[in-house]
Amino acid sequence: MSLQNISWTYANAITQLADEKKSDIAKELTEFNLLVNKNNDLETLLFSEVFTIEEKKDVLTQVIKKFNVSPMVSDLLFFLLQEKRIGLFPQVFKDVVVIDDDKKGFLRGIIEGPGTSIDETQKKKIVSYLKDKLNKEVDLEFVSSTKITAGYRITVEDLQLDASLENQLDKFKESLLTD
Repeated sequence: MSLQNISWTYANAITQLADEKKSDIAKELTEFNLLVNKNNDLETLLFSEVFTIEEKKDVLTQVIKKFNVSPMVSDLLFFLLQEKRIGLFPQVFKDVVVIDDDKKGFLRGIIEGPGTSIDETQKKKIVSYLKDKLNKEVDLEFVSSTKITAGYRITVEDLQLDASLENQLDKFKESLLTD
């Protein structure tokens, strides 16, 4: 089983558990993720192979006490440590957010394109199109790409719409070679 599948399985399990306990696991994991991201030493300790599991558990126990981490999140973290899969935490966190967004009828995605931003009118048209197509609210973040000279590439979960000049040229070249 791939690490991505394992991560998705953990995310599904923790989300189902949280639903049963009426807990907002996405919010709790977001708070813990922010804590880790703000503290380089904690991040290094958790994700580096230099430290033993016991050392990681000792520090994690102190962090959980100090920052009032919920029992469900602490159980997940200790489980990942014990199974030597703590490195999956960032992906499990992302998967939980995706599952949570999906339950709320909400999708996140990216718009790749040239420059530093996208015209708001164009972005609204794209969001409206995706909302009609997917029947969900869509939040798109613009990401500048040096690989795109004109047009945009939109990715929302496993849907990709490629209206870039490069894609059009590739299709044109392919049509010339197959005729």
